[in-house]
Amino acid sequence: MKRKLVVANWKMNGDRARNRVLLDYILGGMPSGVDCAVCVPFPYLPQVGEILEGRAIALGAQDVSEFSGGAYTGDVSAAMLADWRVRFVVVGHSERRALHLESDDVVGRKAAAALGSGLTPIVCVGETLAERESGAAEQVLLRQLDALAAVLPSELQRVVVAYEPVWAIGTGRAATAEQVQEVLYFVRRWLARHVEDANQVRILYGGSVKPDTARQLFGLPDANGGLIGGASLEAQPFLEICRAAASSARSS
Repeated sequence: MKRKLVVANWKMNGDRARNRVLLDYILGGMPSGVDCAVCVPFPYLPQVGEILEGRAIALGAQDVSEFSGGAYTGDVSAAMLADWRVRFVVVGHSERRALHLESDDVVGRKAAAALGSGLTPIVCVGETLAERESGAAEQVLLRQLDALAAVLPSELQRVVVAYEPVWAIGTGRAATAEQVQEVLYFVRRWLARHVEDANQVRILYGGSVKPDTARQLFGLPDANGGLIGGASLEAQPFLEICRAAASSARSS
């Protein structure tokens, strides 16, 4: 797998005017040789989908319901997202796990629901600082990955896994390249036990990725791209990260 995937996660940011300006700038400078998606808040899916129609950047959402429909006020089903031509959806982000108390099992069911409607789930996994310092990081990651048992083995190959150490998200404190590669390799070994070709499953890194760290991170043996939060809200830094991904793919 040579092409990297860079995914923007806008979180709860944006407005119609700023969205247009940001995307026009990004579309005008997007390098070749890298795959890209933009995951936006639900209200902006129609606007952003229209802007991206026929362009090289894919549309993504930031969450999805584990349910297919019914009396679930406030939820958005995978079929509804597919109706707006959404291709990617983030599930299990640490903010959802912490603030909305989403369990590993719920995350697994959300991933299965996304796959069932033809979407590609970006499944986030990662440990807190306390869990890392206590030596429990791999135990936590294993528990989170094992929750993907809700996904049919034949569909697991289509999942994207994003490693985001909780202690490095939005803090400006990035994990070292050695720490990142250690975890990415752990995830790759887990995948090798569950899918036909683990090398074809994309594993992303997220957690205070900046233009000056992106190339080193994307050059790691098991890094297939990044899930970008704060830096995706500004066109120039995000484009520099995408260029680093494209350059890293060429180098490999």
